[in-house]
Amino acid sequence: MTDDACRAFFGALAAEAGTPELGDDEAEAVLDLARVVAHTHERRFAPLAAYAVGLVLGAGDEPAARERAVREVLAAVERLAAPS
Repeated sequence: MTDDACRAFFGALAAEAGTPELGDDEAEAVLDLARVVAHTHERRFAPLAAYAVGLVLGAGDEPAARERAVREVLAAVERLAAPS
């Protein structure tokens, strides 16, 4: 799902706002998280979940570590969505 438009937007955002550039794998992980939250809970929670992950991560880790952390939160969201 990560494409040239996505890379260009987040590259420009990094230059303009000082955010770290997103690697393709971590962008996919965040998109996966948002998709699962939107489809298993409430759609409006998707950006908030992504923001919450950002608060936990900070910008200090390498992209692979950030991706792993997002995937861990995604797994937790999926567990919450599972029927009990």
